[in-house]
Amino acid sequence: MSNEQLVFINEEQVRATLFYDELIPAIRQALMDFSAGRAVQPVRTVMSVAQHTGWFAVMPAVYGDVMGAKMVTFYPRNADKGKHTHLAMIQLFRADTGEPLAMLDGRLITEMRTAAVSAVAVDLLARPEAKVLGILGSGVQARSHVRALSRVRKFEEIRVWSRSEGNARRFAEEVGGRVTTAEEAASGADVVLTLTSSPEPVLLGRWLKKDAMVCAVGAVTPDRRELDDEAMRGAVVVESREAGMREPGDILMAKAQVNAEIGELLLGGVLDRKELPVVFKSVGIATEDVAAAKLVYDRITGTSRA
Repeated sequence: MSNEQLVFINEEQVRATLFYDELIPAIRQALMDFSAGRAVQPVRTVMSVAQHTGWFAVMPAVYGDVMGAKMVTFYPRNADKGKHTHLAMIQLFRADTGEPLAMLDGRLITEMRTAAVSAVAVDLLARPEAKVLGILGSGVQARSHVRALSRVRKFEEIRVWSRSEGNARRFAEEVGGRVTTAEEAASGADVVLTLTSSPEPVLLGRWLKKDAMVCAVGAVTPDRRELDDEAMRGAVVVESREAGMREPGDILMAKAQVNAEIGELLLGGVLDRKELPVVFKSVGIATEDVAAAKLVYDRITGTSRA
């Protein structure tokens, strides 16, 4: 493919093309392939943009017959300006020749693949009869997670907490949930989602029942955490051991042990749950982004690259 055929795919095209019913199985396969050594991926490189209280990261991976890199920014102060806190672009290349294939807006891809990863984890690790969902956070990821998780579990009750009560109420009305305190949202819940950028714990382990499953999605840098030490005492599952032991404050600050990669468990590995809540700590890996971007690229261009 020549450079003249390079495709640019904007967010609206992504929105019209990417759907959870296809994305969740693709992410499940990507996580298995990653743990089986069928993807090449270093830990992301993160650069601080201190003067603007943000960071810029580069996430490359080779997966199948494509390779790519996501360039992603996190600017928490954007929320005060009515802008997205996470923004990204993804570049795809042919793996066999290195020729560029496409440049994709990565904001929505990041949003949706993050929720799809959690859906894979909930489908595998949460009790089949899970009925109560507790959500700490009320932003973009809260909404995408409700949509994605509806594909794997039918929750009868959704409890919502957010540092902004107004945001919590708007979100709860959208999803048919009810606003509670953080403790009420987690206590007795079958699945608990933490979807904040909090620098300190918003979820305490003493609130959790022993067979709960937690998806800890926010706070992916070493200086931030959403869960306290007690919440991290049970089995801890990650996407990548290397990333899990280098990046998230939830693991590093609690000095928690990583018990398994989610891909290992999907491939038949057995998890010792220790009769304690299971925590899936998601930080996001480049293989997921490349897999999702490839879905969009194939659909828009009408190609199917094995």
